[in-house]
Amino acid sequence: MSDDTPAELRERLVAGVLATSGIRDERIAAALRDVPRHLFLPHLPPEEAYLDEAIVTKRDAEGQPISSSSQPAIMAIMLDQLNLVPGHRVLEVGAGTGYNAALIRHIVGPSGTVVSVDIEADLVERAREHLASAGYPDVTVMTADGAEGYPPGAPYDRVIATVGVSDLAPAWLQQTSPDARIVVPLDVRGSQLAVAFGRAGPARAGSAGHWVSWSIAPCGFMRMRGSLAGPERTVVLQPGLSIALPDGLMLADGQEVDGAALAAFLDGPPAEFATGVRTSSLQVFWGLGLWLATGDRRSCGVAEEWTVEDGAAARLARAPLRGRGMVATAGIVDSGGIAVLTTDQPAADGRSDQLGLEVAGFGPHGPELGAALAAHVQAWDRAGQPGAARLHVDAYPRASPDEPAPSDALLIERPATRFVVYQT
Repeated sequence: MSDDTPAELRERLVAGVLATSGIRDERIAAALRDVPRHLFLPHLPPEEAYLDEAIVTKRDAEGQPISSSSQPAIMAIMLDQLNLVPGHRVLEVGAGTGYNAALIRHIVGPSGTVVSVDIEADLVERAREHLASAGYPDVTVMTADGAEGYPPGAPYDRVIATVGVSDLAPAWLQQTSPDARIVVPLDVRGSQLAVAFGRAGPARAGSAGHWVSWSIAPCGFMRMRGSLAGPERTVVLQPGLSIALPDGLMLADGQEVDGAALAAFLDGPPAEFATGVRTSSLQVFWGLGLWLATGDRRSCGVAEEWTVEDGAAARLARAPLRGRGMVATAGIVDSGGIAVLTTDQPAADGRSDQLGLEVAGFGPHGPELGAALAAHVQAWDRAGQPGAARLHVDAYPRASPDEPAPSDALLIERPATRFVVYQT
C-alpha cells in the first residue's frame, strides 16, 4: 500500500498524463490536480484510482464491460479537443462515475453549466453521490437516452460523448449554439477516433449544414447503447475471450458468426506468417487497425482477459497490446476461420517501442486469411505506416442540403449522418 497522499498521487498522475497526451493546457492540468478521482472510485485504494488507466465499473450479464472510468490521458486529450473556457454550457453523454463531468465543471467554473446524461439509472445515482462528495453538487446528472440530449439545458456550447458512437444524434446538433464544438469517439468500422467536429461555413444556430473535423485523436471507449447504438457487436467466444465485429453478426461472406466455431478454430494449430514489418504497439491499433477497418470488410478485433497466473498460457499471449487485465489484437475473419496479428514478443513485453509483426491464421480458411492479413500489414508499411494524423472526417446530416463530394474516400452511411473519411 502506498504512503503517498492523494494530492501526491494526483501530482504523479498529472505528470504522466501530460507526458502521454502531449497536452499543454494548464486548465486541464489544474483540474486533474484538484479533482479527487479516488472519490469517484471508492471501491479502490487511492493508489489504484490514480493510475493512468481505464477502470471497469459495471458489467452486463455476460460479464462484458458496460461502464468505466476512462483513462485520464484520453480524457485530457478530449477535453483539450473541446477547448473549454469559463462560462461554457456543456452536455456530456455518458455519465460514468461522474469524474469527467467534475473535470469539465472545474474548467468552466461557477459561471458555466454541466449536464450529464446516462441511460443507466444506477450509474446516474452513483455519479450524483460521487460529484456531491467531491464538491461538485451543481452538476446536473439525469437518466435519459443520450441520443435525445437534454433540451432543458440547451443551447450548449460544447457536447462531448464519453461512449463510442457510430452516428451524430440530430438532437445534439439541434441543441448546440452557433459556434459549438462536438467531440465524440466515432466508430469507424471497429476503430475509434476522438473527433472534434465544428460547423462548416458560417455558424448558425440549428444550421442544417455539414460539420467538419477540426482535430482527430485515437481513442477507445465502450459503445453507446440505446436508440443510437451502432451495428458493432461483441461476441463472447469463451469466458474472457471475445471478438468485436464492426458490422454486426453477419460476416462479410454472408454467414452469421458462430462463436463456438471460432473458439474451436482458435484451439487448433495456427498457420503462421512473418511480415518483416516492425512497429510500435500503439501504431498497430491507431494505424494498422484503422487501415484494416477501412480497407477490408472482414476486419475484427479480438480481446482476452488475463491474470498474472495465466501468464503465457493465454491464447493471445503474443498479442500486440496489453492493458490492465487484458490483451488484444486485430485481424480478419470469415465463417471458415480467423487470422490475427501477433508479435515476436510475449504480451508481457507488449509495450515495447518496436515489435516484429507476425500473423497467425486459424481454421480451414486460416492459411488464406493469414496470407491476406500479412499482405495488408506489408501494404500499410509500404505506405509509410499511416495513422490518424492526416485523417479527416466530414459529417453530412440527412437534413443538410449539402451532399458529400465524390471521391475515393470511405463513405459510411448511418441513419442520421453520412460520414466521409479521407486522408490529406
